[in-house]
Amino acid sequence: MRSVNVLSQPFVVPKRPIHPVPPYPSAKRPDPSFSDVTAPKISTDPAKRSRTITLGNVEAVIEWTGSPTVSLFLDGSPEPIHHDLRFRSYALDGTGIAHYSVYKKDTLHVGLGEKAAPMDLSGRGFIISASDTFGYDAYRTDPLYKHIPLLINATPSGCVGIFSTSHSRAAWAVGSEIDGLWGRFKVYRQAHGGLEEYLIVGHTVADVVRSYAELVGFPLLVPRYMMGYIGGGMKYSMEDSPPAHEVILSFIEKCKEHGMPCSAFQMSSGYTVAETEPKTRNVFTWNRQRFPNPRKFTEQCHRHGVRLLANIKPYVLANHPAYEELERAGAFFTDPVTKKTAVARLWSAGGGESGEGSHIDFTSKAGFEWWYNGVRELKRAGIDAMWNDNNEYNINNDEWQCALDNIPIPPGETRKDIGLWGRALHTELNGKSSYDATVEIDPDTRPLILTRSATAGTMRYCASSWSGDNVTSWEGMRGANSLALNAGFSLLQCYGHDIGGFEGPQPTPEHLVRWVQLGVHSPRFAINCYKTSPDDNLVGDVIEPWQYPSVAPIIQETIKRRYELVPYTYSLMLKSHLEAIPPQRWTGWGYESDPEVWTPALLKGDTQYWFGDAMLVSGVYEPGVSTARVYLPGRPGDPGFLNLNAPYQYLAAGKWHEVSSPWKASIPVLARIGSVIPVGKPEPTTCLADGDPEFSGMEQDDWRGVEIFPPPLHHHSGSPTEDVPADATNTVETKSGITWYRNSWLEDDGISRAEKADACTVSIAYGVASDHIQIRAHMKKEGAFEPLWARNGIHVKLPVGEERVIISEEAAVDIGLDRKGRRVWKVGVEVASL
Repeated sequence: MRSVNVLSQPFVVPKRPIHPVPPYPSAKRPDPSFSDVTAPKISTDPAKRSRTITLGNVEAVIEWTGSPTVSLFLDGSPEPIHHDLRFRSYALDGTGIAHYSVYKKDTLHVGLGEKAAPMDLSGRGFIISASDTFGYDAYRTDPLYKHIPLLINATPSGCVGIFSTSHSRAAWAVGSEIDGLWGRFKVYRQAHGGLEEYLIVGHTVADVVRSYAELVGFPLLVPRYMMGYIGGGMKYSMEDSPPAHEVILSFIEKCKEHGMPCSAFQMSSGYTVAETEPKTRNVFTWNRQRFPNPRKFTEQCHRHGVRLLANIKPYVLANHPAYEELERAGAFFTDPVTKKTAVARLWSAGGGESGEGSHIDFTSKAGFEWWYNGVRELKRAGIDAMWNDNNEYNINNDEWQCALDNIPIPPGETRKDIGLWGRALHTELNGKSSYDATVEIDPDTRPLILTRSATAGTMRYCASSWSGDNVTSWEGMRGANSLALNAGFSLLQCYGHDIGGFEGPQPTPEHLVRWVQLGVHSPRFAINCYKTSPDDNLVGDVIEPWQYPSVAPIIQETIKRRYELVPYTYSLMLKSHLEAIPPQRWTGWGYESDPEVWTPALLKGDTQYWFGDAMLVSGVYEPGVSTARVYLPGRPGDPGFLNLNAPYQYLAAGKWHEVSSPWKASIPVLARIGSVIPVGKPEPTTCLADGDPEFSGMEQDDWRGVEIFPPPLHHHSGSPTEDVPADATNTVETKSGITWYRNSWLEDDGISRAEKADACTVSIAYGVASDHIQIRAHMKKEGAFEPLWARNGIHVKLPVGEERVIISEEAAVDIGLDRKGRRVWKVGVEVASL
């Protein structure tokens, strides 16, 4: 069921210029369009000083007794699903404002972009700002890298999101404050300006996330190559002898030698380090000793099928060759005391090293255009994607002045201080400048901007993000799951972590294996690090997947499995782009009727998660442990799950299970019975029929398989349930004694601009009887694109031990057993155009 937005009017205090509505909101205010049938019903009660607005199944009651309050009711319930705190709802708070609302204890609160574990934010307080938190604690550090003031309260009876459009620094107390008069409450305190806020109502958290996307923009579509292994490490681009370009090419060649395919490489900022003292990082410059011919280097990487992401930082150190020119042009902030360029201490070299310089003011035309031109030159040099790094704008002075000659200014607004306009505004415009320049140079190719910091509006320009400079620890690996789930609720849906830890000690062989096993089941799989030590503060060590010979074969197989899963993982990103459904989801997503998902163990969100509709993934988070306790959510009639790493093991839904998980074998990966996982070749592939001369060494994506999971022979499915998640891609029905499971996924060419990419829908239906399984494979094309594998048919992979005969409209061919002992059949695909 679709959700309904209830849009509260901006809270504005008349004749108080110190409290203006956010001057550059992170979401454009929509123009509601209603027909006579869907128009809200409005009634006013002068005696009670109240107004009631009814829209669909949502009722909003606004009262003006004492301070104004908003109460929201869903489906005619007498109890409000949201209620402002009576007599203390909205209050001026210095230069800013505060919004108090009722705190519902023992319910779930999620969102806020990226917050320390556990997933449930209830009972805690948070700073809504962004900071460079190198080596943070995944359970304790706040703030982290994101500035997204969206808080969602989820309950079994409905959900409400509260979203502020301000870029100003703020704080959320989510039941962490208590008062003798008011009891526990929630309060959002915004440091500057007035309040423009949206209340978003839905039956499920999926409804609220979807409506939030309709307000701020759906996630951008990422290129398909980002579903592969992304390599990186500070050390590679910092080497002088041999020069860095040779070191990076050597890494790519070693990936092939070790049978560990790689699709992209993150070039850390070492390529910008000056060749002479002081050897600081100068964004948009090249160290010609390390990279004598940038375009030749990018061509060599491309021939190996590897894309390049270049690290760029939105500040300029004082010794940068362009600093004085930028200062004269007004590209930096102004210090109101000195009336000159505002100067800050900025990261310049190794861990903890700093130098003086200035942040780029992206509200200045000079700053925005200089960055834009720098990105264009990187694109011309063959860099595929921009890596907007260190863009938190952690500035400690609210009074720094913005130029404001590059953005619209509301009528009558004269203030230019960064406190009011918001530091995070520059993170957003940083993304826009990178995006616009990328599209100009390469208008037909899907742009990719990777960003470390983000606002609610940044993801209109940046397709991917990650959890920043994490640290190597078992606890940090576990807590990262919670960060990813809250990121997904906040529309940061192509999200991941630096596998193995960015900072800290090297992971042990066991720890690295466990982290890789977990990481391949996430939207973004990258190994990138900068492991400093007292003896090596400038370069740091790296993690290489083959660095422990004893476990290299395990990691090789796991990375190949990542590539097999590319069709599945990429289809999740297509779904995210179209429907705002995160690939990595809370266990209760779609299973709100299961009471167990609301228990503390699963609200922590740090041990298990859904990866798409088909797979439930857990991990092992302690050394020497070989089992994991996993809960498999369920609804009446659910046929259960199959353990992908233990042949013949079918597990019941709606129960906790102890799953065997020896570290050299697996983590728990469970497939929902009746689902389908599309798989491809265990290597990088291209969907383009003619290939791309720049990437001449890539295999074609001309083979497709599907892993299906029919119930075992002894299982009686009973009556199929109608309680299916609204976003589910698989459905079930029983006809003539045969239980049919229907699944679908999306494919496109993986590289064209989203608005130019023709998607096709592949549907697999399989009917399960006692002695056979019927298969129907169908493809609907929406344009000219047709997958290279379509005319070759689909290989159907059955679970180990499943020997029922496959029957299809075209004769199915028994291919035999694969190397995992699974029976494989080949069936044809019916192709039709819309």
